[in-house]
Amino acid sequence: MTAAPRSWLFVPADSEKKVAKALASDADAIIFDLEDSVVPAQKAAARDILKGLTASEVEGGPQWWVRVNPLGSEHLKQDLELLGRSAIHGIVLPKAEGGWDVVELAHRTGSIPIHAIVTETAASLFGLLSYRTPQSPLAAMSWGAEDLSAALGAASKHDSDGALSFTYRMARSLCLAGAVAAGVQPVDGVFTDFKDDQGLRAEAEAAAREGFTGKLAIHPAQVATINAAFTPSADAVKHAKAIVAAFAAQPDAGVLSVDGKMVDRPHLVQARSILERSK
Repeated sequence: MTAAPRSWLFVPADSEKKVAKALASDADAIIFDLEDSVVPAQKAAARDILKGLTASEVEGGPQWWVRVNPLGSEHLKQDLELLGRSAIHGIVLPKAEGGWDVVELAHRTGSIPIHAIVTETAASLFGLLSYRTPQSPLAAMSWGAEDLSAALGAASKHDSDGALSFTYRMARSLCLAGAVAAGVQPVDGVFTDFKDDQGLRAEAEAAAREGFTGKLAIHPAQVATINAAFTPSADAVKHAKAIVAAFAAQPDAGVLSVDGKMVDRPHLVQARSILERSK
């Protein structure tokens, strides 16, 4: 099974220079963007750039994903014509409002994995549990504050103290819970100030503590910090192995002592998750 990407790096698909830099980065996944970062007049040129990428560039490198234009867009049909290329790993669907949007897209694309961005419209906040659909090609869910704040007519997505406002914290939490309920990867949203590495590190580490297993990036400079935040530390792996070993030795136990602390079955689930991500 392919490991879930820690870093998901957006790159405007109409810039050959930026595409080349993204491919040379250490990102686990590249999202070639055909939507917001590409104006309508440049969308055809962006598709031509993606058509010109050779499949050999993906060997041993990041997963290739394409953010297509939203359902209902006049550009979507041409975007989906790119998916016949074997190097494309999956689709990123923007402005998804419910699991039914994933189903609709899957009817047109088959079993190719889908990463849905699930909090970009007002209506989307009411459908976060609907992604729990049997036999869905959904692989990941992420959240976005920029489009949501525009959709809500907000003057800012931050409180006066600079913290993210409640509405957007709620959207983030609902995305996390919705993804876990659907059994897919929860991916944290972008940190827009790509020059503030300290702020990015704090946000990424907080996301990892809460349960997210990856994060969107908008610049190659953010990749190393994100990868580090979502890679379990050596101490965390050691402790997880000890928990797994303790329960393996006493499979009927409900509570055990490991490293001087009491652990129970939820800790075993967390330990297994840490070991899976450490691979």
